[in-house]
Amino acid sequence: MFTTEFLDLPPLDSAQGSVTLPGSKSISNRVLLLAALSHGTTTIHDLLDSDDTQVMLAALKQLGCRITPETVSPGQPIAVTGIGGQLPAELAATLFLGNAGTAMRPLTAALAVLGGHFEMTGVPRMYERPIGDLVDALRQLGCSIDYLRDPGFPPLKIGQPDFSRWSDAPIQVRGDVSSQFLTSLLMALPLQATDKAITIEVVGELISKPYIHITLELLARFGIAVENDSWQRFVIPAGSRYQSPGDIHVEADASSASYFIALGAIATGTTDDADANNATQRKSIRILGVGQDSIQGDIRFIEAARAMGAQVESGPNWLEVSRGSWPLKAIDLDCNHIPDAAMTLGVMALYADGTTSLRNIASWRVKETDRIAAMAIELRKLGATVEEGADYIRITPPGYSPSDAGPPQVASAPSGGSAEHAVTSVGAKTHWRAASIHTYDDHRVAMCFSLAAFNPAKLPVRIEDPKCVGKTFPDYFEALFSVCQTETQHIPVICIDGPTASGKGTIAAEVAKALGYQLLDSGALYRITGLAASRAGLALDDSNEETIAEMALDLPVRFDAQQRVWLGEEDISAAIRSEEAGMNASRVSALPAVRTALVDLQLSFQTLPGLVADGRDMGTVIFPHAPLKVYLSASAQCRAERRHKQLISKGISANIATLLADLEARDARDMNRATAPLKPAEDSLQLDSSEMTIEDVVAQVLSWWQERQPFGRA
Repeated sequence: MFTTEFLDLPPLDSAQGSVTLPGSKSISNRVLLLAALSHGTTTIHDLLDSDDTQVMLAALKQLGCRITPETVSPGQPIAVTGIGGQLPAELAATLFLGNAGTAMRPLTAALAVLGGHFEMTGVPRMYERPIGDLVDALRQLGCSIDYLRDPGFPPLKIGQPDFSRWSDAPIQVRGDVSSQFLTSLLMALPLQATDKAITIEVVGELISKPYIHITLELLARFGIAVENDSWQRFVIPAGSRYQSPGDIHVEADASSASYFIALGAIATGTTDDADANNATQRKSIRILGVGQDSIQGDIRFIEAARAMGAQVESGPNWLEVSRGSWPLKAIDLDCNHIPDAAMTLGVMALYADGTTSLRNIASWRVKETDRIAAMAIELRKLGATVEEGADYIRITPPGYSPSDAGPPQVASAPSGGSAEHAVTSVGAKTHWRAASIHTYDDHRVAMCFSLAAFNPAKLPVRIEDPKCVGKTFPDYFEALFSVCQTETQHIPVICIDGPTASGKGTIAAEVAKALGYQLLDSGALYRITGLAASRAGLALDDSNEETIAEMALDLPVRFDAQQRVWLGEEDISAAIRSEEAGMNASRVSALPAVRTALVDLQLSFQTLPGLVADGRDMGTVIFPHAPLKVYLSASAQCRAERRHKQLISKGISANIATLLADLEARDARDMNRATAPLKPAEDSLQLDSSEMTIEDVVAQVLSWWQERQPFGRA
């Protein structure tokens, strides 16, 4: 997961490949709570590991559930031993539930029925999300719930219930604010079921029926067969008791599938395959983990995507999506049946042939943020024309006018801009614009707007606070990059060159960490090649030159922000710093084919979302077209003192005078060598760090980088 302040997405061209989705948040937290309330132990497979499930797990442990293993790992099932519908006597606790509505609301209902003494807390945004209608419904039953701040909103205080006040009358709950209120009652009231059935009546229209369908399906798996009377009355049978099903599998998240369905519709296009007699072959995105048999309502996003032009095939546990109509078709759609996934349609509308209207989405106003307002603000940043209302949004794409006869064309930029930063259609008044997308701590805003990187203007898109996707899809951006392609020239590179001991490796690692970019320590590659070849039993001479070169080209090497070096899954940081490794590096560097292979290997590090490369010839030889080249220097005396401190800290004795002489001699050799002599690139920015801290140098490099971005400073 990217944890940077922002993530810059370069212009993306196309997409093809397969993606395995994480488990559904809606199903995961429902299953966790149902397992916790049940008799017996439930083994849960494919549970989503996210912020929302983590706060639910932490709360369940506080309530006395046994969960093994205690730490959730991707792909590993967990076992939840439930409390059997009864809390430990006089249990009191403060539960922190973040911004997880799928935890706050059902847990509030369950604990209010079970009794005890609890405070239900969360992040500030949670205190803006309504819960009053659920509290009112629970109070009808005799539950004790008080507001600790504003009436109608968390935080809450829960006490012991008094069910003697309940007259067995139906429990009434509004259905037009959030389906989570009804879900919470359906999951909590079986805990109070005695010899009489319990009836819940929905007041007004029930929104988001598909999420209630999920709840009913899962309740049935845990032994509660609820009678559904036309989505207006729900009857929990007398004597209902939760019982573990033993094993249960969590479906992949259909809402998360929407981003990759949209990706297939927008970015797959076609390609000519010479091996098929130049027949046009259609690229596609294959989505694994959810399919036509899903119990999730958001699977119906497929219908909306097809209406906009996507071609979708499906099976029991997979979807295959490719581009059909282009540009996409504008639609007018009632989105009540796909409330979360419908946000993705808002960004698809940027690529449509007219104005798209999304209606019946009032629930967006009370989600992680006011999503109607958020979408309107951010879509306008990109150049769209947007109209919003209490329960609708209308989006006209950048560069569209009714007289358009084709897709957007590049046109002159508005005053103060440049042609490369704007596109429009003939006669249109708006332009595609580079934008820094504010995400409002809302995972779906971040994921939706990543699709704007396919804009025809070839403009980058900045996603602020990318780690907010951890709520449902921690590895979303990694999954996106794994199936996206773009021209190499669009992938940004920052080169940091300089003499030995100038600190370029440390600075490059810190800059890469700040931007979420790949890291290349070019100086280590000959050492790594020598180590790999010697381990393979190869003599490091010209008799094995071609074999070593082939090996070098495919070395599974990577560098991390802690300046560790990995060969496959092995940390070889220490192994390549030995005296023997240095000698082996000298031997393989004398082989021309190996040097050529290592140039190709270095070029292969230019991958999404970007690269920071350090060395002695990154800006002059390897990446001459890099948009930012920094030549980092320091006086020989300063570098000798830094190296001396570094060696002493590792317990290695050293003499400053000797180090100084060695550095000066090496500088002379590097500057006078025949091939790629050490020198600043003509267009590099030179920085003498002799009197600067590491933090100062990193800040300066990042400042230079920001100045080159169309978004301005972060």
